Amino acid sequence: MSSSDSTPAGFNTRAVHAGQAFEPRTGAVVPPLHFSSTYAQDGIGGLRSGYEYGRGGNPTRDALQEQLAALEGGSHAYSFGSGLAAEDSMIRALTRPGDHIVLGNDAYGGTYRLISRVLGEWGIGNTPVDMSDLEAVAAAVAANQTRLVWVETPSNPMMKITDIAALATVAHDAGALLVVDNTFASPYLQNPLALGADVVVHSTTKYIGGHSDVVGGAIVVNDPELAEKIGFVQFAVGAVSGPMDAFLTTRGLKTLGVRMDRHSDNAQAVAEWLLQRPEVEAVLYPGLPSHPGHELAKKQMKKFGGMVSVQFKGGEQAARTVAESTSVFTLAESLGGIESLMNYPSEMTHASVKGTELAVPENLLRLSCGIEDVEDLIADLEQAFSRLKPGS
Repeated sequence: MSSSDSTPAGFNTRAVHAGQAFEPRTGAVVPPLHFSSTYAQDGIGGLRSGYEYGRGGNPTRDALQEQLAALEGGSHAYSFGSGLAAEDSMIRALTRPGDHIVLGNDAYGGTYRLISRVLGEWGIGNTPVDMSDLEAVAAAVAANQTRLVWVETPSNPMMKITDIAALATVAHDAGALLVVDNTFASPYLQNPLALGADVVVHSTTKYIGGHSDVVGGAIVVNDPELAEKIGFVQFAVGAVSGPMDAFLTTRGLKTLGVRMDRHSDNAQAVAEWLLQRPEVEAVLYPGLPSHPGHELAKKQMKKFGGMVSVQFKGGEQAARTVAESTSVFTLAESLGGIESLMNYPSEMTHASVKGTELAVPENLLRLSCGIEDVEDLIADLEQAFSRLKPGS
């Protein structure tokens, strides 16, 4: 759905108002939730506002799509039943058997599994590469019939920062499209389309929904031709978000800016605390001046986000001990909710890439810092660290 030209410019104002006009019959400030699977026609083919059948269009989903487009600075957004459904539909829309995808060598395990094990059977090839090495990316792109260059920045879970504008140049010089997974940063902190990306993908389950109560995904683009192709697959394949999921996602999205400020501030404090701990081998957070991508992150992000990864000198056992000893941080999959979560990627979110070059270090934990009082987050980590053996 196209974003509204009349929407005010400020991010938080757009988040609250884009696609959210009051209901004209009653004046309800919150648009109604539309559950109907089909719509009455004024004679054969006489559609009211273009609505015919729930798979093809739903007012609640359309409102979310307008909201997403407005916040990412795109012309069109498409909402799906999950992040992977969004990725799958987008890849099917924009590639054909024989095409190639060049992606980061620390990509999310689910994305790699989809591209390698599902779409690989359809004839889509892939090459993982270090996205910070532009020469290596260019070589990988040139070596195959590359259609998509795919990057996460910050990456999951190694928190690498990639120069979106430079990577867009590499992709476009080779006739490829740049896809940016903006899940970790969210539209509040980073807008890849403005930096030259062609497609933005989100797991809206994470920061956009923000409350760990809804699963969804989204694609945002600016190019009308890409929009038409993706919109057709959304309709033809039908992996759309349901009305209740769209409603919950819209509600979460309205407070994204407020939440991301708190997520980022908490993560910065946690990262700085971790950096002082003798048990820690490395803290991976772009808000730290010691992070190799710090200066670049300052240029292309508003703040540094709520995700922190930490590696332990005591190896796998130290990471497992801490992961299983917290109470404010909950050991669970996913991220981006108002509550703090802790993840052991090697056996959880990234288990599908064990044994590959995308494998995650076994001494690494991924922290999704929520919006709790930061003193409580640090106290929780302090008591978990106290269970480590001296020297570990």
